[in-house]
Amino acid sequence: MKKNKILYETKEYKDIKEMIQDTVKKYKDNIAFTLKEKIGENISYKEITYSQMYEDVKALGTALISLGLKDKRIAIISNNRYEWCISYIATLCGVGVIVPLDKSLPEGEIESLLQRSYSDAVIFENKYDEIMKKIKLNNNTKIKYYISMNKKEDEENAISLEKLINNGKKLLNDGNREYEEAKIDEEKMSVILFTSGTTSVSKAVMLSHKNIISNINSLNAVVKVYKTDKNLAFLPLHHTFGSTAQLFFMNNGATTAFCDGLKHIQQNLKEYKITIFVCVPLLLEAMNKKILKEIDKKGKTKLIKIVTKITNILLKVGIDIRRKVFKEIINNLGGELRLAVSGAAGIDKTVAKNFNDFGIRTIQGYGLTETSPVLTAENDKYIKYGSVGFPLKDVEIKIDNPNEEKIGEIIAKGPNIMLGYYENEEATNEVLKNGWFYTGDLGYIDDKGYLFITGRKKNVIVMKNGKNIYPEELELLVSKLPYVSENMIFGIPTKEEDLDLGLKIVYNKEYVEETYPNIEIEKLKDIIWSDIKKINKTMPPYKYVRELYITDEPMIKTTTQKIKRFEEIKKILQNN
Repeated sequence: MKKNKILYETKEYKDIKEMIQDTVKKYKDNIAFTLKEKIGENISYKEITYSQMYEDVKALGTALISLGLKDKRIAIISNNRYEWCISYIATLCGVGVIVPLDKSLPEGEIESLLQRSYSDAVIFENKYDEIMKKIKLNNNTKIKYYISMNKKEDEENAISLEKLINNGKKLLNDGNREYEEAKIDEEKMSVILFTSGTTSVSKAVMLSHKNIISNINSLNAVVKVYKTDKNLAFLPLHHTFGSTAQLFFMNNGATTAFCDGLKHIQQNLKEYKITIFVCVPLLLEAMNKKILKEIDKKGKTKLIKIVTKITNILLKVGIDIRRKVFKEIINNLGGELRLAVSGAAGIDKTVAKNFNDFGIRTIQGYGLTETSPVLTAENDKYIKYGSVGFPLKDVEIKIDNPNEEKIGEIIAKGPNIMLGYYENEEATNEVLKNGWFYTGDLGYIDDKGYLFITGRKKNVIVMKNGKNIYPEELELLVSKLPYVSENMIFGIPTKEEDLDLGLKIVYNKEYVEETYPNIEIEKLKDIIWSDIKKINKTMPPYKYVRELYITDEPMIKTTTQKIKRFEEIKKILQNN
C-alpha cells in the first residue's frame, strides 16, 4: 500500500526527551495545562506554563533517582490529571521504565500487574489509598516506594509526590544534574502497557522511545496543531492512544485541560474553549444523535439538508461559510471546536460527514497498543468517509491472504511496531513474523489506497455455506437507530448445525421514555423489530437478523469500553 504524503515539514526527533526539551524551548511561556481547583463551592483555575511544567518534571526525575530508582520500573495509576503527565514524562526521560495501569482495574488485577511488571515503585492518587495499603501489607510485589499524588506530607503508607518534587528542586539548586544529563537509549524498552482483558490473558506490550516518537514525528507531517489550540484530555492517559496524542499536542505548544467526566463533556468544551477533541466513535455518534434530535425538534431537518448542499457547493469553489452558517450547532459544542479525532473503532461515515459538513474537521485513525498506536489516519487533506485513511509516512500496510472480496488480515511494518510482549515469546511470535506485525483485524485497500476495516478476525461469523459475516458491518447500521446505545451481532447455533444471526440491543432508556411514554417492553420490541426488518431487506438473506434481545443494561466491556463478545454471548445463551 502506498505511503501517505507529507503535508507539513517537521522536525524529526530521536527520542521523547529531545522532543520535550525542544517543545519547552519553543513554547516556554505558553500555557501547557489549565487545572481546575475546587474548594467547597468555589472553583478557580490554575495555569501552568511549559517552563513551569518542565521544572516539575526535572525536579521529580531528580528526586526519583535520589531514591535509587534509576533504571527501575515505576507504575502509575490515577484518573487523567497533571500529576499523571509529569510522572509519565519524568520517568520516561531519564529515570527508568514507566508502567501505566488502567484506572478501572479491580484490586486483585492491580496487584497482579504490579507483580508481573516487577515494578519498584507506584505513583497513585487517593482513590487507591486503601488498595495500596493492602498490597503493601500482602508484600507480594517488589514495590519499595508508594508515592501519593494527593498527600502533602510523607506518611507511614506513602510518601508525598509534592514533597518529592520540592526535594528535587532543592537537589537541582545544589547542582545535581544526574537526571538532566541522563542519556536515552531509544531502542530500549521504556514503557510496559497491558492490553485490556483479565490478568490471565492480558499481554504486556513493550514500547521504546523510538516506537512512540516515530508516531509523533509522523503525525506532525499530516495533522496541523497550533500553539493556540486547546485540547480536552478525555481518553484515558494509560491507553497509548491517549498518552501519544497528549505528547503530540504538547509538542505543538497546545494547552491541555482535563475532562470532568462523560456527563460534563459539553460543559468542559465550553468552559475551556476547546478546539481539539480526541475521542472514541461511540461518543461522536451520541453527540451527533443529540444534535440531529435538536434540529428535528425545531423542525429544521429539511432546511439543514438544503443549507448543507449549498455550503458544500461553495466549498468546492473555495468559499467556506460552514462555521458561520452552523454557528448555533458549533456553539452547543463549546463554540471553538475545530478538530475532532476518532479512533479505537470504526465510526459511522454519516456521523463523520455531518461533523465535517458543520465545519468541524473530523478525521478517523486506526491503530493498536502494539503500534504506539497509530498506523493509518485521514488527515488535513485526505478524507474518505468509511475509511481509516492512509498509512503514516514511516508505516507500510499490506492485506495478507485476501479472499475474493479482497478482504484479509491487515499487517503492518514500521518503526512504531512494538518490541514484543514482555515475557511472552509465544504470543510475540504469533503476531511478529518476518518483520511484519499481524494485527488480527480484517480489511481491504481500495483503488485509491484508502484502508477500510471490516472487523476483527476472531469475531467473523462463518456460515455453513462458507459465507463470512463481519458483525461490525451490521452493527454500524443498527447503531444509526436513534434509540440504540449499544448493539452486538452474534451467531446462534441451529438444529441444522448452522448459525442464525442474533442481535442484542441496549436501548437508550431516556430516549425511549421520552418518545414512547409508558410503553410495554413487548411493544417496544415490536417497534425495534420493524426497524430491523427494514435493515434485513437491504441485505442478502444469509445476513438477516433472526433473533432479537433488548435491554437497558449496559453490556460487559473491557476497561477500554470494547464489548466482551464471548462473555456476552455466553450470558445470552445461558439466559434464553
